[in-house]
Amino acid sequence: MAENQHSQPSEKQPGESTDPTPVLLRTYGCLLGSNTPPKMEWPELVGLTPEEAETKIREDMPRVHIQVVQANSFVTMDFNQGRVRLYLDSSGKVQRPPRIG
Repeated sequence: MAENQHSQPSEKQPGESTDPTPVLLRTYGCLLGSNTPPKMEWPELVGLTPEEAETKIREDMPRVHIQVVQANSFVTMDFNQGRVRLYLDSSGKVQRPPRIG
């Protein structure tokens, strides 16, 4: 008798979806964008020219303000999420990884 009590697939009721995935999960990425966090640092740009570095940063963050800082220059210590500074060495190449701030 217990063998006859296996769960049978229930018939679909009117208005009931056969897809077990909630609609919110399928459309979440489309509505709100990607779940990957924005890039905050670009270590792969060390040694490039400022022009090359700026091009690659703009691919990830098109609206960011990029400041080129020459070797041994003074800068303010404020944090700005809309700014990336490119610190250059004496040969004019990116000296350290650019990052937001």
